[in-house]
Amino acid sequence: MGRFTRTMVLAAGLLVSTQPVFGDDLVTIFELASRNDPQLRQAQAQLNSGRQQLVISRSSLLPQLSGNLSEQRQSTGPEGTISFTDLDSQTRRYGLNLQQSLLNMSSWYSYQGAKEADQARLYNYAAQEQDLIMRVATAYFNVLRAIDDLRTRRQEEESAQRQFERTRQREEVGLVAITEVYESQAAYDLARNNTILAEDTLSARYEALETLTGQPHPNLEILHEDFPIENAEGDMEMWVREAMDNNPQLLAALHSVEASALTAKARRSDHLPTVGLQSAYSNTDSNSGQGADGSLRSAGVIEGFSVSVQVSIPLYSGHAVTARRTAAEYDLVAQQEQANLIRRNLTQDIRNAYRRVNTDAMVIAQRRQAIISAEAALNATEAGYEVGTRNIVDVVQARQQLFVALRNYSDARYNYVIDTLTLKRTAGVLTPQDIIDLNEWLVEQPVTAQ
Repeated sequence: MGRFTRTMVLAAGLLVSTQPVFGDDLVTIFELASRNDPQLRQAQAQLNSGRQQLVISRSSLLPQLSGNLSEQRQSTGPEGTISFTDLDSQTRRYGLNLQQSLLNMSSWYSYQGAKEADQARLYNYAAQEQDLIMRVATAYFNVLRAIDDLRTRRQEEESAQRQFERTRQREEVGLVAITEVYESQAAYDLARNNTILAEDTLSARYEALETLTGQPHPNLEILHEDFPIENAEGDMEMWVREAMDNNPQLLAALHSVEASALTAKARRSDHLPTVGLQSAYSNTDSNSGQGADGSLRSAGVIEGFSVSVQVSIPLYSGHAVTARRTAAEYDLVAQQEQANLIRRNLTQDIRNAYRRVNTDAMVIAQRRQAIISAEAALNATEAGYEVGTRNIVDVVQARQQLFVALRNYSDARYNYVIDTLTLKRTAGVLTPQDIIDLNEWLVEQPVTAQ
C-alpha cells in the first residue's frame, strides 16, 4: 500500500509539472478516479473501520480504570414533616478501581489473531487498489475501442452509400440490373444501422468512464500506432512464483488462516486459569446527627486502599467453552481450504493470463496482415466488377471483410493492453507506475466520434 501511495504522488506530480494536457490522458483519469471512485473510498472506510478491531482486542490486555461517586442523605421526623433541614446523617463516598490482566492466554491469542486479521485487511485493500487500476484502464480503452469501432462503422457507411448511389446511377442508364440496386441499398441500410448501434455503445462507454471519476471526459488521448507489442517477459513458472509471493488476495487468505489458527488457540485457552491484579481506593466522609448549634456532627473520614491478585479457574459453563473451541477449529479448516482454493485458482489464472498475452501478440501480427490481404482482395473485386467478372454482392462482401479486419485489429491491440495489465495484477505486481508507463504511448488527437 505504501508503494501505491508513493507512485500516486509521482503521478500527481507528472500531471502538474511535465506536459500541458489538452485532452484527458490515462494518468489524469486515474488520479481523478483514485480520489473520487466510490468503490475505493468505500473500501478505505471499511479498512479504517476494521482496523479498530485491533484496538478493541488489545484493550483487554491493558489496564482498566473506573471511578465511582455516591452521596446518601437520611432524615427523620414526625409524619408529614420530613425535610432536609432535619438531617440525621449524610454520607459521601468515592473511589477508584484498577484492574490489570497478568495472565490471560485467551486474550493474548485473540490479540495476536487480531493483528493477523488486520494484515489480511491491508492486503485486501491493496487488491482493491489494483482493481481500481484495472477498472480505470478497462474503461479508458473501452472508450477508445468504441471510438475506433464507430470510426470504421462510419467509413463503412459512407463507402456503402457511395456504392449505392453509383449503382443506382448505373441502373438508370441501363448498365446494371435493378437487383444490384437492391443489394447495394441493403448493404447501405445495414451499415447505417450498425453506425447507430456503435454511437449508442460509445455513449455508454463514456458513461462508464464518468462513473469512476464523477465528471465527463469528452476528449481522450489515443494509443499510438507504434505501441510495442511483445511477448510476456520470462517464462510461465516465473510468473507463477511471482503470483505466489505477491498476489494480495492469496496473502490476505494466508493471514486469515493465521488469524483463525490463533483464534482457535484462544478458544482452547478459555479452559485455562486467568490471573489478574485488582487495586481499589475508597474515601468515605460521614456526618450524623445535629449539634447544639444545628450543624451536622462529623463522624470522620475513612480511607481505604487494597491490592489483590485474583485467580479464576473456569470449571463448567454448560459446554459453551467447548462449543466455541470446536467452532473455531472448524473455522480454521474453512480458512485453510479457502486459501488452498485461492492458490489453485491463482495458478490457473496466472498461466492463462501469461498465455493470453503471448497469444495476443501473435494475433495482432496476423490481423495486421489480414488488413493488407483484405485491401488487396477489395481492390481486385472492384476491378473485376468494373469489367463485369464480379457482381455487386462480391464487392459488398469484400468491403465488409476489410472493415471487419480493421475492427479485429483494433480489438486485438486493446485486448493486448488489458491482458498485459491483467497478468501483472494476477501476479500482484500491478502498480500506478504501469499506468504512467502506458500513458507515455498515448497521443493527442481530436476526437469527433462521440
